[in-house]
Amino acid sequence: MKLLALLSLLILMLQEAGTAPLSKEERGEEQPYGEGDSYAILHLGDYVLSLDNYEEVIDPSNYDELTDYGDQLPQVKGTSLASLTRTRFTQSTEAARTLPSNPTTARPPTLGLLAAPANHGLPTCLICVCLGSSVYCDDADLENIPPLPQTTAYLYARFNRISHIRAGDFKGLTKLKRIDLSGNSISSIDDKALRLLPALRDLILSENKLVALPALPTSIEVLDVRMNRLQSSGIQPEAFRALEKLQFLYLADNLLDAIPWPLPLSLRSLHLQNNMIETMQRDAFCDTEEHRYTRRQLEDIRLDGNPINLSRFPSAYFCLPRLPTGRFV
Repeated sequence: MKLLALLSLLILMLQEAGTAPLSKEERGEEQPYGEGDSYAILHLGDYVLSLDNYEEVIDPSNYDELTDYGDQLPQVKGTSLASLTRTRFTQSTEAARTLPSNPTTARPPTLGLLAAPANHGLPTCLICVCLGSSVYCDDADLENIPPLPQTTAYLYARFNRISHIRAGDFKGLTKLKRIDLSGNSISSIDDKALRLLPALRDLILSENKLVALPALPTSIEVLDVRMNRLQSSGIQPEAFRALEKLQFLYLADNLLDAIPWPLPLSLRSLHLQNNMIETMQRDAFCDTEEHRYTRRQLEDIRLDGNPINLSRFPSAYFCLPRLPTGRFV
């Protein structure tokens, strides 16, 4: 009986052990969140995130801190993306420089609107401003006329340091209508520099250091050589006779001692003020012998600022629509 009772007790103990519920750890279930230590510490890989340091790890108001993951990411050997990009760009640039050039496929340099080398070693239209057929080179520190596009019709190169105009500076510029070189240091112009410009109408050379005029194209209509050092000996005899389209001739503030002669009938305005003129020829404006013409267009003659007494030459004005401006006493 005792043996039977002992076996029955043993069987009951084994049954209780087999039917006992497993713990949540044994079943793999997560423990419920509560206010205890189980919620206070969460394990994220090798990084420990707790309620105490949550704000230090991630601050949504700080963009830089959002990208700083601390020890969560493994250490990466190398540099930042920007540094890597610069490194690759540098390597590619150096590699391109070391590539052998192929003379058969290289593009030859071209001269034109954007590729004409100027004094500075740069294309003309990078130093100057090219708008259509106009080229603006004002105050560009130029010492010479830069190579110009073949389509140039208007050139403005004022207030530079140009001292000499060479024979080939305007070669082939058949469309050039206006040249304005005011405020330079031009002391000489090659005779061939302007003569072969068939479309040139306006030549502005005021405020330079010219002592003589070059040969001019017959198409010229406006010639402005004010405020130079021009002398009467620097104007060739009958230099203006062939300029049948010349309308405005400005020679004020120079060193002239005589009125240029003969003047074309097309002339409308003649400025000779502030020179050294003391006398004039009787036929400076009119044909006193044959009275062949009347200068109805020449209404603006300025001789003020000269030592000449205009009242001494009354026969020189009978063909004019009005008397010159100047001293009559």
